Amino acid sequence: MKIVLIAAALLGMGACQMSRPADDAGAAGEAIVLGRGYTLQSTALGEARRINVYLPPGYDASGQAYPVLYLIDGGVEQDFIHIAGLSQHATISGSFREMIVVGIETVDRRRELTFPATKDASLRVDYPTHGESAKFRAFIADEVKPWVEQRYRTDGYDAVMGESLAGLFVVETFLRRPELFDGYVAVDPSLWWDMGALATEARALLAAQAAREREVYLAVAKGEPAMRLGQTIVSQAIKSAALPGVRFTYAVMDDEEHSTIYHRAALDGLRVVFANSAEPK
Repeated sequence: MKIVLIAAALLGMGACQMSRPADDAGAAGEAIVLGRGYTLQSTALGEARRINVYLPPGYDASGQAYPVLYLIDGGVEQDFIHIAGLSQHATISGSFREMIVVGIETVDRRRELTFPATKDASLRVDYPTHGESAKFRAFIADEVKPWVEQRYRTDGYDAVMGESLAGLFVVETFLRRPELFDGYVAVDPSLWWDMGALATEARALLAAQAAREREVYLAVAKGEPAMRLGQTIVSQAIKSAALPGVRFTYAVMDDEEHSTIYHRAALDGLRVVFANSAEPK
């Protein structure tokens, strides 16, 4: 199924009008194809799920392999169009590597992106379906990634990106399953969840990690104290752990709100985790 964006010209009173040839495409215009959507039947989740894929311009003709960005909340009505558009900046500017973008659509975000609440009883009452992030992670690791690697020319470098609750999922994945990705981009992650339980575990989880090359980018906006507290604790834990191979960027954007930070931080994060290889000396 094609994912399309349809551009429509709106002519208002007093606006300049351009004459068009008689053989124009017609009033309906032409479809602009951004990517393709697929349905995967998931064993881990026990249901069908939507996956959206953007390929860099020239993918078909280049013959080269590309890194992959796995985008959480990657539905067409979520962040797929936004982030796929940002990724094209790599083609235009050459300031970071071109990539395949795989949008993984979420359906019940609190079920799929959060771990079980053990401290805050109100979360268990308000969100009775919450707490299955481990299943969603298994879906990505065991089903989505193999599907992508079999279908597309990938070069073995994978990154994951998410904002808010999806950012919480990204941070939890880095702490609990660091081997799944080479790059992690978490934008204003909801580390307040369950009274900051994940943040308090961060030091112990990092201490158990083996040395491995990874890029970790964490951006935070101006927000509530509980939000910033968890983010700060995780940041300090990563810095203190000083794990060999881990390059950590903590971007504080106090001039952004939770609702405005994603565009700016996503581009910054892409430049960090998909940085061009250093020129040989």
